[in-house]
Amino acid sequence: MIKIIKIEEDYNIRLDKYLKNIYSTLTQSFIEKNIRKKNILINDAKTSSQYIIKKNDNLKICNFSEDKYKNKIIFKKNVNIPNYIFQLFKKSIVFQNLDFIILNKWALIATQGGSKINFSIDDIINKVSPEYKLVHRLDRETSGLLIIAKHTKSARFFGNLFKKKFIEKIYIAICEGRPKMNESNVELDIKNKMNKIENTKTYYRVMSYQNGISCILYKPLTGKTHQLRIVSKNLGCPIIGDYKYNHQSNFKKEILKLNAHSLKFTFDDKNYEFFSELPEDFVSFTKKYKLKLSFIKNYSKF
Repeated sequence: MIKIIKIEEDYNIRLDKYLKNIYSTLTQSFIEKNIRKKNILINDAKTSSQYIIKKNDNLKICNFSEDKYKNKIIFKKNVNIPNYIFQLFKKSIVFQNLDFIILNKWALIATQGGSKINFSIDDIINKVSPEYKLVHRLDRETSGLLIIAKHTKSARFFGNLFKKKFIEKIYIAICEGRPKMNESNVELDIKNKMNKIENTKTYYRVMSYQNGISCILYKPLTGKTHQLRIVSKNLGCPIIGDYKYNHQSNFKKEILKLNAHSLKFTFDDKNYEFFSELPEDFVSFTKKYKLKLSFIKNYSKF
C-alpha cells in the first residue's frame, strides 16, 4: 500500500525526526533501511534521513501498512548512559538559560545515534528532558560548541536563524601544509550522501604556520556535511587526524584537530557570543609544534 503525506508547513525538522513524530514506534535503523530501499521517498525521489522537510513536499511511503507504521510495537534499544558521561555533559555546559544550552562537545561522541553508536548527545539530552532538542550537528570527531534548545519554541527560533544564516560559526583547524593564499573565499561543489552536487562557501584565514603545520580559522557560509574537511583537503592542507580525507598523514595517532570554536547570534533581541575551551589534545599539539594561539578571542573582524 502506498501512502502520500503532503507537508502542510515548514516544520524545519529532519525527515527521520518527522517520521518518528507521526509514527512513534519506528526505530532509526528501520527508517534508514527503508530510505535505502526507496520505500520512503520525497517528491518521488530518493532522499536521506537528514533531509529537512519543506512545505508542500510529498512524503511517499511505498510499503505502508498499519502493522509496520502504526500498530506494530517495535521495541527501541534501551540506551544505557554511564554516570560519568552525565557528569561530563554537565561540566561541558558553557551557558544555559530557560531557552537553550550551549555545550562544549567533546570529541568522539556522536551528536545523534546510529547503528554503531552506543549513545550520543541526543540520547543524553533525551534522558535529561524529553523537551530538549538538537538544532544542529557536529561530526563525531569534531569538538566544540553545540546549541541545544530547551523547548519547541526555541528550537523553531534557532531553526529559522540557521535557515536565514543569522548564526555566525567560526572553527579552528590544525592542518598539514598550508594553502597557497593566506586568506580567501572558497566556493566548492561537493557531493552529498545522495551523490547530488551541493555548492559550498567558506572563508578562511591562516593564523599561524610552523614546522609544516597551519592553524586556520574557517567561517562556513553554508553548512554541508564534512564541508570544512573537504575544503581543507582541496586547499592542499588536510586537517590533522582526518582519516577520511587525509590518507597520507604523518600523524597517524592524532584525533581530528577541528574545533567549533565560536558562535554569535541574536536571540530575543539579545546578542550572544560564545567561545569553546579548546580540548587538551588540541592545546598540547599546538605547544609541541610551537603554533601560536594568541589570536583566540581576538578575531572580531574575521
